[in-house]
Amino acid sequence: EVQLVESGGGLVQPGGSLRLSCAASRFTFSIYAMSWVRQAPGKGLEWVSYINDGGGYTRYADSVKGRFTISRDNAKNTLYLQMNSLKPEDTAVYFCAKNRDGVVYGSQWNDYDIWGPGTQVTVSS
Repeated sequence: EVQLVESGGGLVQPGGSLRLSCAASRFTFSIYAMSWVRQAPGKGLEWVSYINDGGGYTRYADSVKGRFTISRDNAKNTLYLQMNSLKPEDTAVYFCAKNRDGVVYGSQWNDYDIWGPGTQVTVSS
């Protein structure tokens, strides 16, 4: 079964850092664009960041630009999100997702065809 599994979430104080990982299996990870999206309690899906198949092209939501960095290791079939200077408004469940062809700024679940179960990030003092 095609699978994505996130890890690395947790509770962190404002200004702190976390690094999320997403392990991909049973599909050719290296040929697909990937994204991180998040969903805060009671809110809709929010696109966070995008990376192309080779890793050389990235995009970020304005809300995280300059604080988050997306990257990938195709040899390890793993996607990453380095999150620095975390704010309480970053609190959400974070999901990694495989983009449908042509999608970059996907803010709906049907912009993706595979996603993981998510990892909780809580930013609080």
